[in-house]
Amino acid sequence: MNNEFYCKFIQPDPSLDSFVENIGMFHNPMDKEKEVVVMPDGRVDLFFMQSGPNEPFNVFLIGLETAPEQRSIPSGTIAFVISFRPLAVEYILHTSIAALLNTAKTLPDNFWNLTPNDLKDFEQFAQKISQIVTELLPEAVDERKRKLFDLIYSSNGEMSVKELSETAGWSSRQINRYFNQQFGLSLKAYCSILRFRASLGHIAEGKLFPELNFTDQTHFIKEIKKFSGVVPKELSKNKNDRFILLSVLKQK
Repeated sequence: MNNEFYCKFIQPDPSLDSFVENIGMFHNPMDKEKEVVVMPDGRVDLFFMQSGPNEPFNVFLIGLETAPEQRSIPSGTIAFVISFRPLAVEYILHTSIAALLNTAKTLPDNFWNLTPNDLKDFEQFAQKISQIVTELLPEAVDERKRKLFDLIYSSNGEMSVKELSETAGWSSRQINRYFNQQFGLSLKAYCSILRFRASLGHIAEGKLFPELNFTDQTHFIKEIKKFSGVVPKELSKNKNDRFILLSVLKQK
């Protein structure tokens, strides 16, 4: 790790794919804070973290985000995180995150019976989380919802609300009621986030022009700046690796 900020992600078992996108970790062994910019990515994150061996063990759930946020990761911080797809909010976490839009809430430090000892081995943590989520898998899922999210993800958010509604067999009014009640934003707003996220892969490759369904270059730049805080060219430079999501994409 060479005393540099370090992050790693593991893909879950395919049986969990509808609910878990990945299980990740980051560690800041440096003797100073790490400044990062967290960008909207359409995921719901459950964090287990500790900012040093003698610091409290914290568990918190972060809702969906619609704007970039600058954060400082204290020296010595180690964090393991489960990045859920939205379907997991209802079927795995059994809650609503509408009130957590652009914010987070602290959970009991014994949530899922995990302890600071579970932060010592990332692979074992990932196995344990996979087992917990597997045991929480629902017997049945509303197929309209499963189909809707499959369409949203496979199209990188580029299908219109009308197309999604017709293909999933679920009225747009009902879909938007579900999105607002469960996640705190509209389907269209969520799709915009996924389209932005998909465009990060192109920006990581140095492609600074729209590859997806943006109206034109001006619209592309405006959307990138809305969700990252900077224009595509500056985002691509990723000074000091502060855009972690982009750094990970560039490693691939």
